Amino acid sequence: MEYYTKTLNNGIRIIHKPVKSLVGHCAILINAGSRDEKMSEHGIAHFIEHVIFKGTKKRKAYHILSRLDDVGGELNAYTTKEETCIYASFLIQDFKRAVDLIQDITFNSIFPQKEIEKEKEVIIDEINSYKDNPSELIFDEFEDLIYKDDPMGRNILGTPKRIRSYTKDNITEFIQNNYHTDQIVFCSVGDISEKKIEKLTEHFFAQIPENRRETSRPAIKLYTPQFKTEVKNTYQNHVIIGSIAYSFQHKDRLGLSLLNNLLGGPGMNSRLNMSLREKNGIAYNIESSYIPYDGTGAFSIYLGTDQENLERSLKIVHKELKNLRDKPLGSLQLQKAVRQIKGQLAISNDNKENLLLTIGKSYLLYNKVDSLETAYRKIDKITSADLQRIANEIFDVDLLSTLIYK
Repeated sequence: MEYYTKTLNNGIRIIHKPVKSLVGHCAILINAGSRDEKMSEHGIAHFIEHVIFKGTKKRKAYHILSRLDDVGGELNAYTTKEETCIYASFLIQDFKRAVDLIQDITFNSIFPQKEIEKEKEVIIDEINSYKDNPSELIFDEFEDLIYKDDPMGRNILGTPKRIRSYTKDNITEFIQNNYHTDQIVFCSVGDISEKKIEKLTEHFFAQIPENRRETSRPAIKLYTPQFKTEVKNTYQNHVIIGSIAYSFQHKDRLGLSLLNNLLGGPGMNSRLNMSLREKNGIAYNIESSYIPYDGTGAFSIYLGTDQENLERSLKIVHKELKNLRDKPLGSLQLQKAVRQIKGQLAISNDNKENLLLTIGKSYLLYNKVDSLETAYRKIDKITSADLQRIANEIFDVDLLSTLIYK
């Protein structure tokens, strides 16, 4: 059995990957994030991720936080533009304990007002810490630039004024409106039998009241390229160049991922790292990223450099983009790029927590999970002509936006 999958009558989907290990992992992924907030709810999806640990109908905050810690396990959560995730790692004999806990905090949290008020200050401190870190803040402001006046552009954390206004009623309303059972996946990785998975997930999730999504997310507003400079009085200049890109439904999503990896991925031999850092020594941090979303996507290049090297750095970045638009990769270059991304996928999948979140998100979005072999076959079909066409679509100089902190 490569995967055990099942859809419960209420729409909640289950996926399990059997793996021989003393350690297990499980998670609940919910297809709801900051993009789904109304203007009056800015930051509430992330706020819920914090206060969901503060008490349930049968557990106080201390008991939630100690439940897995007492047996050496870990409990965590995160929020993105489009999803909320609660996940855990534990010794395999504590699988039931972990499932019980995650189910309890996801569906039975009571959000005590006293705890809500305390957590508001924690999140405001988190917001302020971002303001002190321009290399992180610039990513939020860049998405606000390219998704202007759209919920996709708003930062995930919210504003202090909004955070201070939230009550239990606001929280429960957002959950009711966005935590749809057919948009929830429970995923797990570990040495658990199919019979036990079926029994436990039926016990903990089958009785959750059905609440299916009836509407789709609104389309993204028309993109207009922007150029913006802000005076931040930082030691370095921070720069992001990019644009909107392919959605997770797009046929060229994998091709753009390969192109992004070649341009500024984690490899030290990426084109941007080689040209800016290794050859010219004018940037320490240089990377590119591509994030596909529902109906849209975002591509960006980030770099930090001294004021005296700013213009030179920008010219080098645009030269690398032009090279990808104008020159098809040679067969050897393509082969090396393909081998590199295959290796990165395999290494990532060898980390079982990464594997958990990968299969969970794939099942949430596509209702299937490709094996490594299937992913490899898809990568092998990408041609140099495909990559050049994609580069001309996404890296078109007339479509690029730029944000600079000086």
